[in-house]
Amino acid sequence: MECKKTTNSGKCPCTYEPCARKGMCCECIAYHLRNEELPACCFDARAEKTYDRSIEHFIRIHS
Repeated sequence: MECKKTTNSGKCPCTYEPCARKGMCCECIAYHLRNEELPACCFDARAEKTYDRSIEHFIRIHS
């Protein structure tokens, strides 16, 4: 499968600028799930800026 890094980077809501996975969704998702987190695209802009990507945070804001 061809990586669409350039296309994905333009749509990625992640505000962590030194992120090496920006635009590489499969690597981003694998990284965050390994750390029991969700990627930035699972959060609205306000929640994403907290950098709290925990599953607990996701549940809290969506309860």
